[in-house]
Amino acid sequence: MSNELNRLNAVSRFMQLDDALKKDLNELVELTAQICDTPVALITLLDRDNQWFKASKGVDIDCTGREISFCNYTILQNDLHIISDTLLDERFISNPLVIGAPNIRFYAGSTLTTSDGYAIGALCIVDFKPRHLNETQKNTLRILSKQVMNMLELNYARRDKEQHQTETEKQKVLIAESELKLNAIFNSSKHTHILVNKDLQVVAFNRASAVFVRHAYSKKLEIGASVLEYADPEVTEAFAKCFRRAFEGKTIKFEWHMRPDTENAAWKELEFVPIKDSIKNIIGVALNSTDITERKNQEYQINIQNAALTRIAIIQSHELRRPVASLLGIMALLKLEQKSAGLEYFDILEHTVNELDVKIREIVKDSESTIGNQLAIVA
Repeated sequence: MSNELNRLNAVSRFMQLDDALKKDLNELVELTAQICDTPVALITLLDRDNQWFKASKGVDIDCTGREISFCNYTILQNDLHIISDTLLDERFISNPLVIGAPNIRFYAGSTLTTSDGYAIGALCIVDFKPRHLNETQKNTLRILSKQVMNMLELNYARRDKEQHQTETEKQKVLIAESELKLNAIFNSSKHTHILVNKDLQVVAFNRASAVFVRHAYSKKLEIGASVLEYADPEVTEAFAKCFRRAFEGKTIKFEWHMRPDTENAAWKELEFVPIKDSIKNIIGVALNSTDITERKNQEYQINIQNAALTRIAIIQSHELRRPVASLLGIMALLKLEQKSAGLEYFDILEHTVNELDVKIREIVKDSESTIGNQLAIVA
């Protein structure tokens, strides 16, 4: 069953024929019929269910069922398959092609065998009367069947090559388009990307990287140069260690406060990413850098806000609660005593209100200070 499946796969290679090849094959079957002196000559291919006529002389149909085909027996032979009189052969005595039209009485076929050993069909001749072939005719049938197979395989190889070339050209176009898109994305990114090899030499970089290096180091970023030439001296050793770990297969990611005490201070998020080929070998490391200065400033601003809000919350929950509670208590006494209330209650009330006023002023002052700090950061 497995061998038959492989044979059918081999047959499928030759089912589609070029017009030029069809013409050549039809000329060849004409020659075969002429030499063998038969009214019918065929080139057949046998798939799972049918016998297909790929070239023919003397018939006007394209196929027959495989179960009634003579060539179905021919592909099992190592040499010619000859039936001098079909009515004397038990395999075919009741065959519809024998007892009915076209009333076949003679058949001879030579197997078409591919270069990888699969019998895919036959070059065959048919007559409507019993007969025999001489040795010249037999040898001619053998030779011409090999020539048919050579023509089929040559045609298949040419079509396969053309298809492969077409696919290759399509792949080249797709790759070129993909590279164009990737380069556009790569160079339009505001983040810096530098690819280095195992010697820590720069092998590729985007436009943002070139701009950053020129601005930060007054240098031109160049392919082949050591990437450590474009790092501050105090971090060179740390960067080299990160690259070594990345070449061991680890992705390293951290935040770096660059030149914190200068006017060019900035926060960078650095990532050292191993780059692998199709068989998982590490062939390089990508150094990716994102400027996170704005985010870090926002975090600092939020921290200041949180500190101020915490201070206000403490004042509200503790220091304001006491004078407010006192004021509420005095008001309750006034309601009880109304007309008999002494002046000392009003003194206490005035002191309490003043104390509350002081605390409120402190809250306002803290709020103003927070706003001032926020404005300074933004500026």
